[in-house]
Amino acid sequence: MNNGRDRFMGRTAIITGAGSGIGKAAAIKLVQEGANVALFDMKDDRTAEVEQELNSIRKGCARAFDVDTSNPERVERSVLEAVEIFGGIDIVFANAGINGVLAPIEELSLEDWEKTLDINLNGTFLTVKYAIPHLKKRGQGSIIITSSVNGTRVFTGFGMIAYSTTKAGQVAFAKMAALELARYKIRVNVICPGAISTNIDQSTDRQGDLDEITIPIEYPDGGQPLADGPGKPEEVADLVAFLASDESRHITGSQIFIDGAESLLR
Repeated sequence: MNNGRDRFMGRTAIITGAGSGIGKAAAIKLVQEGANVALFDMKDDRTAEVEQELNSIRKGCARAFDVDTSNPERVERSVLEAVEIFGGIDIVFANAGINGVLAPIEELSLEDWEKTLDINLNGTFLTVKYAIPHLKKRGQGSIIITSSVNGTRVFTGFGMIAYSTTKAGQVAFAKMAALELARYKIRVNVICPGAISTNIDQSTDRQGDLDEITIPIEYPDGGQPLADGPGKPEEVADLVAFLASDESRHITGSQIFIDGAESLLR
């Protein structure tokens, strides 16, 4: 097995939500081990800085694309452009997502509900959908989807009804896709992070009286038995790299929790 810096040499990864947090950490990890990366995110200074940082590691290894993952035209166009630039796709990390609006069910608007579903669930579907033909051309591939402990093992994220619904949906999607794509040697796995130090709180909008629906929970000694605080994006990136590599060649349809045992307390 090759655990060196060229583990992904000659391979190309699409990473959504690549401008920060887990997506950025995964992009750095894969580039350090030889991959080219297509950075899918809303193009801004932050994403441009990631592109520049990666290309300083290895010239020409990264390209940023201005992508709203809920927009089918922009996703399809960017996938085709990435293939044209890098020659193909081997790895897809469908990571983009938002917390969206947090509110009691009766106070959550249909518009806010749909926005969270569009980005988190439809975005995953569109990213995978448009990448599949190019993975098939390679004769194999690895798809990794970022879900969450919320909606899969934890249901105390009060007000996170839309977010948790999308995270549960991603798990079902991944398992269905794993079976559908197995004959093409395309693996599909889903990761469920707990609290990780990222910028996702910037996409959170708390509305209504959440205290009214919150049930108090007291932990004996903090929320993560394995750590003193939230996990690091780099720790999730290590898992992504493993699932993207040949070392996980017999793993598909798996749901892997990476949360320092946080969800076992809840």
